[in-house]
Amino acid sequence: MKKGDRYDISCLIENQYEEGSGGLVLKNLRGIKDKKNMERHETRELVRATDQLIDHYSREHNFTARDICHMHKMWLGSIYEWAGCYRQVFISKGDFPFASPAFIPQLMDEFENDILKLYTPCIFSARQEVIHALAVVHVELLLIHPFREGNGRVSRLLATLMGFQAGLPF
Repeated sequence: MKKGDRYDISCLIENQYEEGSGGLVLKNLRGIKDKKNMERHETRELVRATDQLIDHYSREHNFTARDICHMHKMWLGSIYEWAGCYRQVFISKGDFPFASPAFIPQLMDEFENDILKLYTPCIFSARQEVIHALAVVHVELLLIHPFREGNGRVSRLLATLMGFQAGLPF
């Protein structure tokens, strides 16, 4: 692990860095080597994907694990070859290891069946129920950490879409 890396990871395509980036920018389809430039591209693509996804999913939609992969691919597909695919590398943050890659498909199936089916569509009569649904879905998805990059932003994107289902303002 290089000093300053956010995650400890093993060595596969998801662990390849762009040559000339000093190990700061993951290998990408655009050949971007500068970290700030990559952050701008990822942010611009997230805004674009959010706009498209708001129009794509209805208020009555029951989100699935496949939808979450679709969101990730729609957002990062023009940047990373592995966008929309579950990670194949071990990662941890500090002393906290995220789920083993071998278990991610099963964990995402359980997340879909036990969490997403219960809390989406996010149409509840009490605001407290909406808040609870958003919190549970967000935390559970982050604990699985299914993607190499962008888990927090995908979780917030899902929360935004669920918020729209609940009638919350953007």
